[in-house]
Amino acid sequence: MKRLVAMLAVSVLFAGCGEQQEQAPQEQVSPEIDGEQAAPVKEGTLSLQESAGAAEGRFVSGDDVVAFRSREVEPGVFSVDVSLHGLALNALMDPANGAGSLDGFAEANGADTQIVDEDRAVLAGFSAALNRDLPQGDAASPAAKYLRRSVSLWAEHPSSVELERTVLGERGRGYTMLCSYAKCGGAYTGSCSSWNWYSYAKHDCQHGGFDATINQQIAQLGNHGTCSGDEYYYSSGWKCGEPDHWSRPKVYGNCFGRCGGGCGGDTQYTVDATNHDGCVRNGHALASAYCDDQFTSASDDELYAGNCY
Repeated sequence: MKRLVAMLAVSVLFAGCGEQQEQAPQEQVSPEIDGEQAAPVKEGTLSLQESAGAAEGRFVSGDDVVAFRSREVEPGVFSVDVSLHGLALNALMDPANGAGSLDGFAEANGADTQIVDEDRAVLAGFSAALNRDLPQGDAASPAAKYLRRSVSLWAEHPSSVELERTVLGERGRGYTMLCSYAKCGGAYTGSCSSWNWYSYAKHDCQHGGFDATINQQIAQLGNHGTCSGDEYYYSSGWKCGEPDHWSRPKVYGNCFGRCGGGCGGDTQYTVDATNHDGCVRNGHALASAYCDDQFTSASDDELYAGNCY
């Protein structure tokens, strides 16, 4: 099977700060998402036991059962195994050296397979349970933290990206941190009295390349509010929803730029994660093939990047 190395060097442009916060009305906008609606997140019950260098258990959502195990197989090297719907997923990670591999196959016969909407719905519920029940950030044990990061990545995995691939990345080469842009008013959380804009979150798609202004957004990164689980955009005042390929709209909320979906259990803000959000929150579905390159570029960020706070 073709193996993919997800490495990206990105240059960024910066915008200033200082505009005053305006109250955000609760007006919902439904974005175009390539003609498909994502399957709803499936909530459930998490049972997790930890021992020295390991975390394992089950996540149950109705008839869906996820079995998982994360363990340190060598000093600083972690193996994560997740099983659901007859699908076996594995992540092998050496975070200190920014090296690892991902794999997925049918448990019955070892054949190649893919994550589909029904799998993503269960994995998203599993990921939400890990974010809820595990200690935040580096307070979680390493085995639990890399379990959480792997599951978060699989929960967003497009069907058009092969499950078996190599993931390499190191800070400054594979990924670039944007911790300073996750702050407004000097704080990582809370409402913004002044802005700290990042320019630009960008992607390429059927509407044009990275340089097309309709594929670019001016974003305030960080955990600074949400509206019904969505973000805000500016159009004669702050509105709730996601603009669909407008020319450089200003956006914030729902932990824009953070690795993983929304506000997860880790606090990694990176260029590639920002660009991925700038794709899936700009008229494309979470698993849209148009966002595959942003997803693969952000994979090493999610697995290896350090937390901003």
